Amino acid sequence: MLAAVCLFTYDRLKETKETVDALKFNLLASESELFIFSDGSKNNSESIKIKTLRNYLKTITGFKSVKIIESSENKGLANSIIYGVSHILEKYEKVIILEDDLVTSPNFLNFMNDALDFYQQDKKIQSISGFSLSLKDKTKDVYFQTRPGSWGWATWKDRWNPEIFNKEAIKSIVTDNPEILNQFKQKCGNDISKMLTDNFLNKNDSWYVRWAFDHFRKNNYTVFPAYSYVQNIGFAREGTHCKGINTYRSELVQENKRSTDFINFQVPDQQVTRQFLYYFTKQHKIITRLKLLKSKTGRTQVLEEIKLRIGL
Repeated sequence: MLAAVCLFTYDRLKETKETVDALKFNLLASESELFIFSDGSKNNSESIKIKTLRNYLKTITGFKSVKIIESSENKGLANSIIYGVSHILEKYEKVIILEDDLVTSPNFLNFMNDALDFYQQDKKIQSISGFSLSLKDKTKDVYFQTRPGSWGWATWKDRWNPEIFNKEAIKSIVTDNPEILNQFKQKCGNDISKMLTDNFLNKNDSWYVRWAFDHFRKNNYTVFPAYSYVQNIGFAREGTHCKGINTYRSELVQENKRSTDFINFQVPDQQVTRQFLYYFTKQHKIITRLKLLKSKTGRTQVLEEIKLRIGL
């Protein structure tokens, strides 16, 4: 049985259409059940956009079934995902999750479902990522990392629990063992421990950093494809959670490849891990911006990001 597919939306009609159009071209779209979670508005101006978006959502076809779950209140992305995934996993054993700014290749659903089947019995694997960073070694179809992916991902009922996201419980763990933050950083990237402490202070509303912490604490892993099946199109001025310049770009797989040569779990190679974690360093982000300055389009992107950061 194929995994249920969840799509989380807010008020971005253009990006949502692109996300849905790409998903409809997936080879398994007509056999997949799609559940769309539409979050409520924060204010009156956004409620108009959401109404327009919801009118569009009601026209979506091309899947085995489409069910729209509308929220009358604004839950925010974190609570929407925690609620939505928990709700679906009450009935289904496995789920694939997308947000409204992710374009997928035609074989995204094939990869995700095949990976869910292959690793279902391996409890060291906590999640599957459809997005991948561009690493040098592509001799194998998949690789493993502790830090999970959040741009098109999947998991199983027995590896998900709403309590994973209990902020006070996580804060208690960190308070009792402050060194764990440094260990978390070493295993999952330079930016991750600050992301978690900012979450405690309500400076961000990230469900993802709590999901990553759970992977780390349990010594579990995510399966990544060697080539990405997902591309994020959400880095824009109006983006709620993705603003500025995307420094995590990767080429999207376009060919209709139906099968993947999966391998049993093996502890990640240190060199692969260094390549992977490099993308989360300040050095990589600075170099990416410097490269963009060499072109007119790139300079415009950098200028827009600067304006965004200083509030212009």
